[in-house]
Amino acid sequence: MLATIVDNQRILCGDSHLLSLDCEPGLVLKGVSKELHSAFSNLVINAIKHNPQGCKISVKVRKTPAGISVRVADNGVGIDPRHLHRLTERFYRADDSRATSSGGTGLGLAIVKHVLSRHHATLKIRSTLGKGSIFTCFFPAEAAPVSPAVVE
Repeated sequence: MLATIVDNQRILCGDSHLLSLDCEPGLVLKGVSKELHSAFSNLVINAIKHNPQGCKISVKVRKTPAGISVRVADNGVGIDPRHLHRLTERFYRADDSRATSSGGTGLGLAIVKHVLSRHHATLKIRSTLGKGSIFTCFFPAEAAPVSPAVVE
């Protein structure tokens, strides 16, 4: 699933951003495939839309002692710390002028939060202005709400 998302975004953004995927082989994330696709797509698309050309965006999937982590990181503009606690609110935009010009509705991260909640997962956001952002989804090993979705 993540390989498809990253490959599709590589095609759409061409050479404007450098996207990479590093996924431990054989990992299976149990959940609703359509919902997980929506959440992961939102994270990757946000990294592309809100960063300048030439930005490096990496997606990493790892097995952790507690389950599975999916991390989308970039070396872009970063997010002002005063906005971090509100980013997952519906319709919240850290930068109204940029979000409007890029067509953002302020729903992307709210959707991510909702999907993760349905999968008993959490989202951690770290960011430094001028250095980039890291969005990490933590999925517990014991949570298996529906059917498996392969994340490779």
